[in-house]
Amino acid sequence: MEILIYYLVRIIAVILVFAPHEFAHAYVAYKNGDGTAKMYGRMSLNPLRHIDPSGFILCALAGFGWAKPVPINPSNFRNYKKGMFLTAIAGVVTNYIIAFFAYALYTLCYFLFSKVTYITTGLLYFEYFVTTLFEVTFSFSLYSVVFNLLPLNPLDGFRVVEAFTREVNPVHRFLKQYGQMILIILIVESFACNIVANYYAPAQYFNLLGYVGYFATEIIGFPIKAAWGWLLKL
Repeated sequence: MEILIYYLVRIIAVILVFAPHEFAHAYVAYKNGDGTAKMYGRMSLNPLRHIDPSGFILCALAGFGWAKPVPINPSNFRNYKKGMFLTAIAGVVTNYIIAFFAYALYTLCYFLFSKVTYITTGLLYFEYFVTTLFEVTFSFSLYSVVFNLLPLNPLDGFRVVEAFTREVNPVHRFLKQYGQMILIILIVESFACNIVANYYAPAQYFNLLGYVGYFATEIIGFPIKAAWGWLLKL
């Protein structure tokens, strides 16, 4: 039962991370003069408008993935570099904010459930569902921040590269052409290492995206944990 709840939680967490992320891209692009995303119905919190099946499944299983890129027309931006840059980072900023509040809710739920003196089986499963949901949402949000800043197409980091380089740039061309292939290889390698590590522990040291996840939760997430630790002591 717990394994079913766990994967249900991961699916919900992906939606909570991806939908606001893509909405933020569309909204900031619109505010900078480009209404392309709004015209295509992407300035929405409806997750069905943003889910890329491959990226969604990979994220639910491995913790890393992508949504359907928001369509933009950079020529509509009032200021090209500013519009591209702000649109690119809008998603990761939104995810960091989500992580901030998800950690607060996780801490609150953990505290409240610790005060319950009589626990039924149903309550136990509910506790597991709620606390795991906020914990996984916190982790996935931070994974999204760091992962999306990798300069690989179709991630946000590549949009930053687009803002400051021309398409004829050889690095730009390489990242655009092979970015998604590199992403899939990294995610599959990470997923395989996690499986093998269950039988051969040293395999975890070869998990490249595992280091990204560690950096996300332990380094990027540290200010959030420290902030709420300080606030809850007041």
